[in-house]
Amino acid sequence: MLEKTTRINYLYDFYHSLLTPKQQSYMSLYYLDNYSLGEIAEEYKVSRQAVYDNIKRTEAMLEEYEGKLLLIQMFQERSKLLRNVKELLIEENPSKQAMLKAVAELENLD
Repeated sequence: MLEKTTRINYLYDFYHSLLTPKQQSYMSLYYLDNYSLGEIAEEYKVSRQAVYDNIKRTEAMLEEYEGKLLLIQMFQERSKLLRNVKELLIEENPSKQAMLKAVAELENLD
């Protein structure tokens, strides 16, 4: 469950601006503020099932956005390459060739 929550939080961070205000609110309350489905339903005066359906549809939309735009995948790859560059810079005598290779990999991401 924690892995799913972490993934949805990443998806929400990257793609929340593509959601409707209602979707943003439901997702924020459920995943960030830890509200229950019942609490959200009570606040919006809708059924618990309506909240559940909206959250599930929104999760699917977020996964679809990632499938097309790959922002999280690119972020993770960029982070890994930056860690590699930092490790090379910490080395006593990093090879110029290794540094150039790392920079070229970063450039190729975009």
